[in-house]
Amino acid sequence: MIVCVCRRVSDREIARHARAGMSFDDIQFELGVATQCGQCEDCARDVVDQCSRTSPVAAIQLASRIQESAAWNSSQPLAQA
Repeated sequence: MIVCVCRRVSDREIARHARAGMSFDDIQFELGVATQCGQCEDCARDVVDQCSRTSPVAAIQLASRIQESAAWNSSQPLAQA
């Protein structure tokens, strides 16, 4: 899943760097995640927090705030303007 749309950074890329022992600040510098609009910072930090060298990528859980958003849940009809 793409976490940072501005820089096209996926959760897998973030997880791979986190499992290599990089901090969020290091990953931010290396990949550019959360350096433009900043909307992805919470999700990117969640991915880093959940990853360790022993955790598989499949163990990453989306932040509940992301899962509950109308943009994420396409099964809910969007409000008509």
